[in-house]
Amino acid sequence: MALSKNSPSTILEGHGFAVIFDMDGTLVDNTPFHFKAWQELFKLHNMPELSKQTYQSEISGVPILITVKKYFGDMYDDTGLDAIVNEKQELYRQAFQPYLRPINGLENFLIELKDAGIKMALATSSDIHDVDFIFNTVPIRQYFDAIIIGSMVSQPKPSPQIFFKAADQLNARPEKCIVFEDSTSGLKAGNNAGMKVIGITTSHPATVISQVASLVINDYADLSLHKLAALFEQ
Repeated sequence: MALSKNSPSTILEGHGFAVIFDMDGTLVDNTPFHFKAWQELFKLHNMPELSKQTYQSEISGVPILITVKKYFGDMYDDTGLDAIVNEKQELYRQAFQPYLRPINGLENFLIELKDAGIKMALATSSDIHDVDFIFNTVPIRQYFDAIIIGSMVSQPKPSPQIFFKAADQLNARPEKCIVFEDSTSGLKAGNNAGMKVIGITTSHPATVISQVASLVINDYADLSLHKLAALFEQ
C-alpha cells in the first residue's frame, strides 16, 4: 500500500497494527543501574567480578530468577535463591529511584500512538513488582492495552514467545507488530517473531543495534507515525 506522507494513518490506523515495548532500557534508561546492582551482588557473595560483556550477553533481558539460578544455584536452595532475587532488586531500586524518569520523548510518542488508535503492549522479562516500581513514578500505565511479564511465558528471550503472547492479547498478527527493544536477546526475539524491530541505543551502540534492528533510535523525540509506517514499505 502506498504511503501518503501527510497521512501515515493510511497504513497504521485501523489496519490491525500494534506496538510492543520492552521495559528496562526501552521505556526508562535503567540498564546501567541493573548492571551495577548485579556487580554489587556478585561482590557481596564472593563471586568473580561481573564484566559488562557478560552482563550484556548473558543477563540483560533475561528473567532475574533464571539468572540467579544460573549463577547461584549451586550455592543456595530455593528459599535462598528467592532471597538473592530480592537482594538484587533492592540494590537496583535504591540506586535507580532518584534517577527514574522516562526516556526522552516517550510520553509524547505514546500519546501520538494512542490518539492514532494503535494498540500497545508491554512485554518485559521483569516481574510485576518491577513494572509497578516504574509505573508508580512514570504515569504511563494507561497507554498499554496489555502487560506481559516474564512469569507469563515459559521461554525467555531470544525466544519470541513473549512477543507472540503480546500480539495475541492485542489481537494483532505478528507481521503487523513493531517491537521496541534495547537488549540483543530482545531484538533477536522480535526478529524471531517475524515483527518489525526498532532498537534503542541505551544498552548497545548503534553499530551493534543496526545488525538486528529495522530502525535504530537514541530516544523517542524525533520518532513519528511516518517513520513507523515506512517500515512496512521496505
